[in-house]
This record gives sequence, structure tokens and C-alpha cells, in this order.
Amino acid sequence: MIGIQDAATQLGVTMRTLRFYEDKGLISPQRVGTTRIYSRREIGRMQLILRGKRLGFSIREIKEFLDLYDVDPEHHEQVRALRTRVGDRIADLRKQTLAIEQTLEELISIDRQAQAWLAGTPVKPVEEA
Repeated sequence: MIGIQDAATQLGVTMRTLRFYEDKGLISPQRVGTTRIYSRREIGRMQLILRGKRLGFSIREIKEFLDLYDVDPEHHEQVRALRTRVGDRIADLRKQTLAIEQTLEELISIDRQAQAWLAGTPVKPVEEA
């Protein structure tokens, strides 16, 4: 059991971040008077929340994962839902990767054209397919 300052330090977040996730219903620290007390369970949930955010999941999706964990003691539904969301996220990231690669190619081409123009040897732009 640790206080909010120690929990924030341990997790590498601000106290405001902890209060935000509490307001969203993702964590529920115990109260001793007005002091928030974080158990290992709450620290573990915060680690899962932060990992989910790093991986690009929404707060709603993270809440669904955490809620499934609480109601499914065998964790089968949680893992099925996780696999579905992870698959969707992988597909989204692959699309973004393709878009980034196309944008990079176009920017490199523009840069080469601009560099050639400045050197006095204009380059004919590559025709788009």
C-alpha cells in the first residue's frame, strides 16, 4: 500500500494522470480520509493501462479489457477480445506504415527535385502510376 506520490513515481506518471484514470473508472484506490492508497492490484492495473496506451488502445478499449479480467476468472473472454483488438491494431499499423512509406518516397522525390533545381540541373518529375 503506497500513497499517490509514491505510486506516480513508481509508474513514471504524474499524480494528475492517476486521478484521471480514477475519474474514468479504470482504477479505484482505497481512501484513508482524503488520502488515496494504491494497492498492488491498482499498480498492476495502471501498468496495464499504460501499456495499452503505448500500444495505441483507447481508454474505452482498455476499460473493456480490465472489466473482462474482473468477470472472467479463466480469462478466456479477455484473451479472445484482446486477440481481436490486437489484430485490428496490427492491421491499422500496417496501413499507416504503407502510407508513411508512400509519403516518404514522395518527399524524397520532391527534395531531390528541389536540390537539382537549386544546382541548376532540373530533374523531370517521376510520373505517378
